[in-house]
Amino acid sequence: MTVQELLQNKSGTMHTIDRQETIVKAMECLIQNKISCLPIVEKKCLIGIISDKDIFKAIFENRSHFEELSVSHFMSTELIVGVADDNIEYISNLMTKNRIRHIPIVAESKLVGLVSIGDIVKAKEKDIKFENRYLKQYIEGSYPG
Repeated sequence: MTVQELLQNKSGTMHTIDRQETIVKAMECLIQNKISCLPIVEKKCLIGIISDKDIFKAIFENRSHFEELSVSHFMSTELIVGVADDNIEYISNLMTKNRIRHIPIVAESKLVGLVSIGDIVKAKEKDIKFENRYLKQYIEGSYPG
């Protein structure tokens, strides 16, 4: 399965945030939408990403004044990205190797999607269910092929 196929089957809105927004605003967006990261986009181009872990660290390190700090202080700018033609196995391996939970998907530097580890697990689960059904039919002799 390719990233493009995964994104086509994915429902919901992709939330983003501006680099000038406060950490508190980013937290509010994450909590309200039950998500764990926000891409930072300017003129449709991906410039960074901030995760719940980044925010947690920011609060810990700036306990007395974190409310004033903007997303730009803590966003990651050295990003690992994917493209629509990538295979989800490749994306899964990137996530595992780099210990990250999200991969932004870009086309010509523009953000076109976001793949989470949960998306990968769901896609693999579908493949396993399909394969199990096929194998059961084959073993039972009911497979038409």
